[in-house]
Amino acid sequence: MIYLYVLLGAFVILFTSLTLQKTVKKRSVQHFVRSIEKRSKKALEKGMEPACSAIERNANQSKCTSSEMQMLRTILRDIDQAMRKNQLGEAERLYIQALTIRPDAYDIQAELAKLYLKTGREPKAEALYREIVQHSEDPTCFANLGLAYYQQGKYDLACEAYFKALQKDPKNPERLFNFGRSCMAAGHIEDAVKYLEKASVRLWRNTELLRMLADCYETLGKQTELLHTYERIHKVEPYNRDVRAKIAVLAA
Repeated sequence: MIYLYVLLGAFVILFTSLTLQKTVKKRSVQHFVRSIEKRSKKALEKGMEPACSAIERNANQSKCTSSEMQMLRTILRDIDQAMRKNQLGEAERLYIQALTIRPDAYDIQAELAKLYLKTGREPKAEALYREIVQHSEDPTCFANLGLAYYQQGKYDLACEAYFKALQKDPKNPERLFNFGRSCMAAGHIEDAVKYLEKASVRLWRNTELLRMLADCYETLGKQTELLHTYERIHKVEPYNRDVRAKIAVLAA
């Protein structure tokens, strides 16, 4: 009987420990994201550059001790292994652990934000990217912020973020496509036509883009351009009966 009580006691202790670990992990994630949201919201409300200058950030980085740097390298290796095994929950925990050591590591923040996008947690991704773009000129970060907005239906904000990405990388046809797509979703059809048409020169095999362009022309009542766009789709999809039928109607 004594052994039974000992076993039951051990089970209760183990269960309580695991429950506490799970609760602490959840709370640490929530606290981290809330802190990012508060900082980015304050910066947006004040309409000013972030208080931490490049010199101050470098000074903060230099305060990281050698033992902390070694710990950070170990965590990043563990993240790499977790991502290869598709252990996304573990990767998230490790990213946050790394950011407790280096809160100003915007490259790590960007990787965590990508993870949030990948797992359909756009609000968390948005909060992180809003923080990151205050310190980064990387067009990819602005584009990913645009995607976070777009997937939440915040189309005007998506237009702003995608446009900034386009300004920083104007020769990239994907930037043109994403900005045009967000303009279309926001109801700015003429702007959408302008940028989708430009993107289609390079992305001429992208039938999703061409169909968006066709929808824009149809909305604007431009039958000639609509026919021409379906003819372009037909060149990529010559066996598509629906496309052939549409061309026949438009050409009649």
